[in-house]
This record gives sequence, structure tokens and C-alpha cells, in this order.
Amino acid sequence: MPRTPISLISTDAITRVGLVSQLRPRPEVLLLDEAEADQAEVTLVVCDSINEPTLRTLRTLRRRTAAPALVLVVTHVDDAGLITAAQHGIAGIIRRCEADADRLITVIRAAADGDGSLPPDLLGRLLHHVAALQRDLLTPRGLTITGLRDREIEVLRLLADGFNTAEIAAKLSYSPRTIKTILHDLTNRFHLRNRCHAVAYALRNGLI
Repeated sequence: MPRTPISLISTDAITRVGLVSQLRPRPEVLLLDEAEADQAEVTLVVCDSINEPTLRTLRTLRRRTAAPALVLVVTHVDDAGLITAAQHGIAGIIRRCEADADRLITVIRAAADGDGSLPPDLLGRLLHHVAALQRDLLTPRGLTITGLRDREIEVLRLLADGFNTAEIAAKLSYSPRTIKTILHDLTNRFHLRNRCHAVAYALRNGLI
């Protein structure tokens, strides 16, 4: 099994020593020195809470040319911190009290594979907030969590099924000009080249 190169950021020296002692002997990971940290596939960020100093660290890591997957080892997580962590592209969260060697390795390997990992209660809280966002903010505006409007999704689905502009307009009771405007707005918003690119982008990202 190839070893996953990881780095560790912690301002708490005692916690850092404890994590190093758990991770260094494990054959699944290669704990890099500070000078090699930019080669890490996964970076563990240890913090008490998801506050502004933590977010500054996350933003700095995300700006790297080869940005690592980010895993938080955190003492306390409130709802605001959970949502902010998701917005900053966190791949995993581990409570510090649950951060034994096996749990760390499980979350690190998941992050390296592009998967996410949250404690079940945090996942439930995050999904609750996503549902509330869709219900209270997006749906009243005709939007979805994907950033697409309902009619944009309908147009893309019909386009993917091979219908042309006139046929889509007839099926949705819009004018052909409206369909062209919808597609023009979509390609501009997502920086797409043409209709085929729009359909491919939507399919690849699970938007339709």
C-alpha cells in the first residue's frame, strides 16, 4: 500500500507531539517535516474551534499550487463553524477527543481519495442546514443548491435528450428567444464554450 504524504499544523506543542507519536509509526502515511509540507496530499489542522485564525490557515493552504486535502482535528464545532468549514473545502473533521490513530488514518485515507468524512451528528447538522437553505432561501427565488434555476435544469435536460431550441421552447411553453437567453446566461455564468460544453459540464458535475 502506498504511503499517503501528510503534514500537520498545530500551535499546541503537546497535541502535536501526541499526534506525531500516533502517526509516525503508521505504514499507511508518511508524516512530512515542515520543510516538505508543500508536498503533502493531506494536511491536518489542529485547532480548538473554527475561528478566524483557523480560517486564515485554511485559506493559505487552499492557495497553494497543489492544495492538499484538508482535515480538521478540532475540540469544539458549533453550527456556524461547521458551515464555514464546508465553505472552505474541508474534506474531514475529527473531534480531538476521538482522534486515535485508527480514526486519524481512516479520515486521512478518505480525504486522499477525494471522499469526505464527518462524525454522524455533524453530518446530520450539515444536511439540516442545507435543507433549510434550499427551503427558506433558494426555492422562493426559483434556485436550487446547484446554483441553477429550475427552468435552467429543465432546458439542460431536454438539450441532453437531443431536442433543439424550437422543440425545447414548445415543450416548456417558452419562446425560442427565451431558450436562447437561458442558454446564453448559463454558458456565461459557468464560463462554458457552447451548448455541448454546458450539457457535458452539467452531467459531469451531477447537475442534471
